[in-house]
Amino acid sequence: MPASAKGVLSGIRIVELAAVGPVPFAGMLLADMGAELVTVDRLVPSGLGVKKEPRFDPTTRSRPSIAVDLKSEQGRGVVMRLIDGADAMLEGFRPGVLERLGLGPDACWQRNPKLVIGRATGWGQDGPLAQSVGHDLNYLAITGALAMMGPRAGPPSIPLNLLGDYAGGGVYLALGVLAALLEARGSGRGQVVDAAMVDGIESMMTHYFAYVASGRWTFERESNYFDGGAPWYAVYETKDGKYVSVAPVERKFYDELLAAMGLDPAQVPDQMDRGTWPGLREKFAAIFRAKTRDEWCAVMEGRDACFAPVLDLQEAARHPHLAGRNGFVEVDGVLQPVPAPRFSRTPSSVRRPPPVPGAQTLDALRAWGFDGAELERLLASGAIAQAPSPGTLST
Repeated sequence: MPASAKGVLSGIRIVELAAVGPVPFAGMLLADMGAELVTVDRLVPSGLGVKKEPRFDPTTRSRPSIAVDLKSEQGRGVVMRLIDGADAMLEGFRPGVLERLGLGPDACWQRNPKLVIGRATGWGQDGPLAQSVGHDLNYLAITGALAMMGPRAGPPSIPLNLLGDYAGGGVYLALGVLAALLEARGSGRGQVVDAAMVDGIESMMTHYFAYVASGRWTFERESNYFDGGAPWYAVYETKDGKYVSVAPVERKFYDELLAAMGLDPAQVPDQMDRGTWPGLREKFAAIFRAKTRDEWCAVMEGRDACFAPVLDLQEAARHPHLAGRNGFVEVDGVLQPVPAPRFSRTPSSVRRPPPVPGAQTLDALRAWGFDGAELERLLASGAIAQAPSPGTLST
């Protein structure tokens, strides 16, 4: 069937109240899939503030930005007008802030009963820590996930903020909003999606709770299958100071790895004998240090050994597999991953470059039903602002 330029979420309208972390990431996912989002950026006392070049903030791509003074009655009225025609709203304020602005769920549902309200926070909308500040690392810490990462000796390792902000927060927020939108089509009623990062992280830890309950996981780091304890699920340094990864969990793949390393599987201790892991790790480390990373790539080429080189971001973009799948796109001079997942008939795409905050205020509000006279009055009152256009951005 022919591809559609509209995207799988074409026809869905979403109001996104500007935030950081999970909210713009979820907005990017939904907008790349074709949903019509409008980002409501805030006014600041000196006017529209741009902290960095918009092109270096790719999670704001694929939708326009309008500048609204949420502290003014007229500005809040603008948002409510948008709510009237929206299917969903995304927000990331601390619990209670939206209500104090007069934009809480009850106020919105009086005007639009079908509205789905996606609320992203670290700790959730309720509970003893709901009003506490925090960041990704804190959420990983309290959920038990952080304690499982890192070397046996020393403190846990600090991972990138992928698990809390983006996976546990942004992805779960987008998933929850889409599920609620499907339900609202039948019920005619919206609901709140409470996307707490601690909940998302715990959800992703489900299988590990089962590992602990079954006695297959010890709380001592580097003692388990997937925490660096197993010599066959690990990262090794190569002759040139670079690294390779091996992960042949299944026996047939493990035997293939051993053969590629020049080892006779019959002469190697049982794969699951934890007592032999420290010695085997030292043996593996010595073997991998004997060749460069590229030499090991050549040895492993075509083998079912669950092997991959450890690449930096620039190397990843050039890797034949990722490049062969057209996995990256340059937007206004900034290389970034293409939208995921991929759809065969209604593909996602980067629909527009990241905007200057407030640069599309007038055009976006016209598209959502505001007429010229209204816009003039709102501009004059200071309830909205139009940022200077940066000109045509190339993609």
